[in-house]
Amino acid sequence: MDKNYYSKDKFVNGCLLLIDKPLNWTSFQIVNKIKWLIKKKFDLQKIKVGHAGTLDPLARGLMIIASGKKTKQIINYQNLDKKYVGTFMLGSTTKSYDLETPINKIYNVDHISSKELNEVKKKFSGIIKQTPPVFSAIKKDGKRLYEYARKNEKVLIPEREIEIRKLEFDSENFPEIKFNVECSKGTYIRSLIHDIGKSLNSGAHLKSLCREKIGDYSLKDAMSIHNFEKILKRKH
Repeated sequence: MDKNYYSKDKFVNGCLLLIDKPLNWTSFQIVNKIKWLIKKKFDLQKIKVGHAGTLDPLARGLMIIASGKKTKQIINYQNLDKKYVGTFMLGSTTKSYDLETPINKIYNVDHISSKELNEVKKKFSGIIKQTPPVFSAIKKDGKRLYEYARKNEKVLIPEREIEIRKLEFDSENFPEIKFNVECSKGTYIRSLIHDIGKSLNSGAHLKSLCREKIGDYSLKDAMSIHNFEKILKRKH
């Protein structure tokens, strides 16, 4: 990093930050924190800051944050493929498809073998249709879907076409399954796991998730919010 990397002009003219989002932070909180730190450091009244793809509070991993004029190019980064690793639990479901809500149903898993897991991988590879989870930030008629969900209001969610380019399982700790997936933009991993559970005549929910890559951008090159704040403070 050159010494002017965190200059005022750099942020205003536009730069990208690779951030490792921690658990229990929303993507909105990450953007707000970075915006506040930049404004405070350089005594700015306003600065545009945005992100190129939401991560759920219970997911961690790579976020691309854009500032200044770079925010106009955010769609280019949103359109990139993503890579995730994580774990899911077979035999139980939740309303949110992850651990944000409690387990609501238990299912049998005795009939699920490595053969069934291999078959379901094939079924969910390539171009498929997916319904986003109702516990999501997608807008429908001016409201976020999670607003309907929290009031137990029914809402029709249209399917979308996505592509699963790679899907791998590790069932050593069955019924907990490790997985990695490479997919197109707009893929909801929670929905993918939920649908896999249904396809196995059982149920499943997401237990943990980490986004490792967005296009060629890697989590290995990302920094924590804490480190960003430390670096910003020591620049003059």
